[in-house]
Amino acid sequence: MIVTLKYRDVLNDAIKLILIPYSLEDRARIWYEKEPPNSILTWDDLVNKFFNQFFPPSKTTHLKNEISRFTQRFKETFSEAWDRFKELLGACPHHGFSELTQIDTFYNGLTEQDQDSLNATSG
Repeated sequence: MIVTLKYRDVLNDAIKLILIPYSLEDRARIWYEKEPPNSILTWDDLVNKFFNQFFPPSKTTHLKNEISRFTQRFKETFSEAWDRFKELLGACPHHGFSELTQIDTFYNGLTEQDQDSLNATSG
């Protein structure tokens, strides 16, 4: 997330576009520097090109399916399952699942025993 200062008559997106080269590292920086001049004119241009480069539709679909089909593994603790679920979400930052859907998916993927434990602690 980029937080910017407010300047009169200067759009936040313009400031973000100016600052983004300084925040990129490794593969993302190499990709950005190889983009043709004036090929990224808006923040939306940058976001779309970035996601197409690093999250092509097939990869996005695969990651979203992994999130949707989440189930707790055999002998996996609640904490381990939670950490793994958060990793799945982090691997696809543009997943688009609402917070409620995320909670529902995680809860329904838990073992019955962990669901019961969670229900007991929540009242």
